[in-house]
Amino acid sequence: MKEFLSNRVKTLKPSSTLAITAKAKEMKAQGIDVIGLGAGEPDFNTPQNIINAAIDSMQKGYTKYTPSGGLPALKDAIIEKFKRDNQLEYKQNEVIVGVGAKHVLYTLFQVILNDGDEVIIPTPYWVSYPEQVKLAGGVPVFVETTSEQNYKMTAEQLRNAITDKTKAVIINSPSNPTGMIYHREELEEIAKVALEHNILIVSDEIYEKLVYNGAEHFSIAQISEEVKSKTIVINGVSKSHSMTGWRIGYAAGDADIIKAMTDLASHSTSNPTTASQYAAIEAYNGPQDSVEEMRKAFESRLETIYPKLSAIPGFKVVKPQGAFYLLPDVGEAAAKTGFATVDEFAGALLTEANVAVIPGSGFGAPSTIRISYATSLDLLEEAVRRIEKFVKDHWKN
Repeated sequence: MKEFLSNRVKTLKPSSTLAITAKAKEMKAQGIDVIGLGAGEPDFNTPQNIINAAIDSMQKGYTKYTPSGGLPALKDAIIEKFKRDNQLEYKQNEVIVGVGAKHVLYTLFQVILNDGDEVIIPTPYWVSYPEQVKLAGGVPVFVETTSEQNYKMTAEQLRNAITDKTKAVIINSPSNPTGMIYHREELEEIAKVALEHNILIVSDEIYEKLVYNGAEHFSIAQISEEVKSKTIVINGVSKSHSMTGWRIGYAAGDADIIKAMTDLASHSTSNPTTASQYAAIEAYNGPQDSVEEMRKAFESRLETIYPKLSAIPGFKVVKPQGAFYLLPDVGEAAAKTGFATVDEFAGALLTEANVAVIPGSGFGAPSTIRISYATSLDLLEEAVRRIEKFVKDHWKN
């Protein structure tokens, strides 16, 4: 029989995040009391003023195609956001709006990578980075970070990973799945290496608004005009404004790269959903109270469950500074409870304790699990109680 699948998709790994969430939903549909700690989205509804703006746009007849790179009014709102929040200046031709930050990243890699080009990705990483690089013909080059270094790549590690094939490096701060934030001094050292070797910096800042305990987000593009010219900033409204399903993300950077991305989008998506764009305009131009309310809620949850998780036998937890994830190293717990791998440990946790977590193997950190605290405090506390009981019940001395 003739083979119809392309070689590029045969090596594609499905998203472990979506897979475990689907399994948990299936169990819930069967009436099983599953607590899902897997999904990477806020549990709050989109703020009402944003919903109203989308409805209003449709009632006014704004239901047709828009420019491929996004509505000029939305680009203006994004440009103002960069000025307000990051002290960064961009022009309209340096911004593209896409169908979520994930698709914006996909489009970026498609336009910058040739076959064999290397992209440096610190581990642990967001599951889609390496797959998107491979789909563009590129080669992911992983730089392993440890809990001792707070899961952050050093400038020296970056320098050692660079070859004559290196095209770009990805920085994700605050990070999914670790919740770690790169501080200005760390970013300055990384930027210096990137400039020395003339490589592009892809700065994923989607969790920018979710920072805790006095931590501050700093964009690597803020360092200097020279660094900004070599940086593509990726962001969106999904996490900050609880708009995951609206699918609006964007990139800002070099005009030639943005034009290439826009040209590609004209052949792939035509344009981001029109009503969603009007909603995003309101998200940035309207009141920001809801953003801070969500941030405070996440911070409160983190402060409550971090010490409880840390107290579970065999769990080693680095306290995150942002996003809404914890990434405990549970290698010891898995071994002591009789499981050969953390993946098996996580599978048993779902089927026996009815708690869904994401195995860290999908993030390049196979001794860890990712726990999302984007759910109610009551459910989080019950989930931690179940996890602790599961570990203690299986513990082998």
